[in-house]
Amino acid sequence: MPEQPLLTKNGEPPAGPSGATGSETDRAAAPRPTGSPAARRIGRALGPWAVPLLALAVWQVTARTGVLAPSVLPGPQAVLRAGTDLAATGDLQQYILTSLRRIAQGFALGAATGLVLGFVVGMSKLAELLLDRSLQMVRTIPHLALVPLMIAWFGIGEEPKILLVALGTFFPIYLNTVTGIRGVDPKLLELGRSYGLGRWSLVRDIAVPGAMPTILAGIRYSLGVAWITLVVAETISADDGIGYLAQDARQMLRTDQMVLAIVLYALAGLLADLLTRLVERRVLRWHPHYRRPTS
Repeated sequence: MPEQPLLTKNGEPPAGPSGATGSETDRAAAPRPTGSPAARRIGRALGPWAVPLLALAVWQVTARTGVLAPSVLPGPQAVLRAGTDLAATGDLQQYILTSLRRIAQGFALGAATGLVLGFVVGMSKLAELLLDRSLQMVRTIPHLALVPLMIAWFGIGEEPKILLVALGTFFPIYLNTVTGIRGVDPKLLELGRSYGLGRWSLVRDIAVPGAMPTILAGIRYSLGVAWITLVVAETISADDGIGYLAQDARQMLRTDQMVLAIVLYALAGLLADLLTRLVERRVLRWHPHYRRPTS
């Protein structure tokens, strides 16, 4: 038989040469965070900005030293000047508000449809049999390839842009919702049924909380797809918005305004991601992976 470890009367491992027990030695040997809590908080706040600030510094240096010509990549000051000039006329604010409105409307339509169908297919075998195969066939069609067809159907108004954003948003949310629902422990659902919970109660009290991390991941991904879709839609068939700004700047050979449009898209995507992370932290407070560090 294997030799059993010796224990003291209190169930602790025997003391070592220095008089410390095994558990005390393990605790002493465990790594401890270095630095003060305030320094660690500052590090967590500034850490995500290290790479963007470094890229901005490299951009500024290459522009000042002439490594990149202004016709190829204007410096940050030139891009900022182009933004302030457009803001002074009110055009920049109009472009931003127009693109945000299109994103909000298209995302709301696609997200609502994806959530509803995702829950229906995830909870019902009959719905999966009737709907999932057809939806997967549509998913394989690149939605950006439908731009000419959308223009032929709806013209160059707002409808094709909003529908394209909704189509790009729908499938990531639908797939993640179905995956999240199917990933819920079946024993929890059986337990809920044994307590007399109806289908709506099962969805509200068990399926939704269990699937929420996966659903929110799909929402984060779909927001990125929504902005990519809007870029293409606005550069092809628009007379307003950030994409129109980029297209008009290309025709006028204004590289500073083209870079400004790219920066605006990047900032909009960053803002959308930050808002989604905020929702994750509030909705998933119970989840250990989404808790804020205490120090």
